[in-house]
Amino acid sequence: MLSPAEAEKLVLANVAPFHREDCPLASAHGRVLRTDICADRDLPPFDRVTMDGFALRAAALAAGETKFRVEGVQAAGMRPFKLVDAPTACIEIMTGAVLPAGADCIVPYEETTRDGSTITVSAAAAKFAAGHALHRRGSDHPAGAVIVRAGTRLTGREIAVAAACGYSTLTVTQLPKIAVIATGDELVEVGAHVAPHQIRRSNDHAICAALAAAGYGNAARFHLRDVRQEIEHLLWHILAEFDVVLVTGGVSKGKFDFLPAELDRQRVKKIFQGVAQRPGKPFWFGVSTRRTPVFALPGNPVSAYTCLHRYVLTALAHASGLAAPPAPRTAALTTPVNVRAPLAYFLPVRISSGARAELLATPDPFNTSGDFAGLVGTDGFVELPPGPAEHPAGFVAPFYPWV
Repeated sequence: MLSPAEAEKLVLANVAPFHREDCPLASAHGRVLRTDICADRDLPPFDRVTMDGFALRAAALAAGETKFRVEGVQAAGMRPFKLVDAPTACIEIMTGAVLPAGADCIVPYEETTRDGSTITVSAAAAKFAAGHALHRRGSDHPAGAVIVRAGTRLTGREIAVAAACGYSTLTVTQLPKIAVIATGDELVEVGAHVAPHQIRRSNDHAICAALAAAGYGNAARFHLRDVRQEIEHLLWHILAEFDVVLVTGGVSKGKFDFLPAELDRQRVKKIFQGVAQRPGKPFWFGVSTRRTPVFALPGNPVSAYTCLHRYVLTALAHASGLAAPPAPRTAALTTPVNVRAPLAYFLPVRISSGARAELLATPDPFNTSGDFAGLVGTDGFVELPPGPAEHPAGFVAPFYPWV
């Protein structure tokens, strides 16, 4: 049986990149950039004043001049003045303005006194050299420099750069249409009457919420009863219409688990079924003739939610063109954990910081893989190696946070 690492490798090798599209800048937050953002001009595009005060010549200060005549006032956004040839000329200037031609130094207001159109600079100002209180043109990025690389998930920081560089639209990964299918006769919708032998649907709601939090909000929920004809009909339409298919339940070897056979009949190629892990051992993965990835997650809520975070979100990021994510963070166990089964153990934990700011993982195990409420209050899970083994306090393991 595959290890989690082997299963992840097969998933990533068989997931095709999503298409790209042009997106208005105002709608680009959270999307994955597919082309570089470059500086369309020097940044900053001019010598920018960084303090309110007076623009003058540093050489005049160095020569011992202390009194300067104010020739005008220049605010940010105004065309720049030009200093007259007199060495003691200056321009009153505001933060963000363009440096006047002929000036090379800013003396802030607090280092001056004023009498009419004449200012007197302090003794401390005499030490100001050329470039004081100036943000030089191109000192951040020269024109043509790549500032944001393709493969970045866009946040407000990258949006600001794109706006400053004149990108009214950005080429991003198209949001995939994701079908989330809950299976089983025992399931009823949340607002429906629930009989003693039934349970309310929760897996598809949980999965859609996690997908939206991870940046994949274009998801639709479906319900399949354990009726072969219904599975055949709806599955055909979903495979034809959606970019990604997530199924919960119906993938084990029970008498009414019709899904694996129907996926095979509809020419969805099985890549693997079963991973040496707990929870989520029956996890199934395949690819349709349209190269649609199909993830068949176990029906138990903890298993489904854990497999979503361990495999599906990683696959979606990969297909979106996201730059290779860093290896999972690691956390140290705060108490010993005994792993009895020869399976990787996905153990829910609560995360805290140690004395040296290291991540500490306090085990908070679920009761059973159906105990979805047992995940409330946890921050994610650590992946512990297969047993039988006793992992002591301080054992360091990969940590996967819930989104």
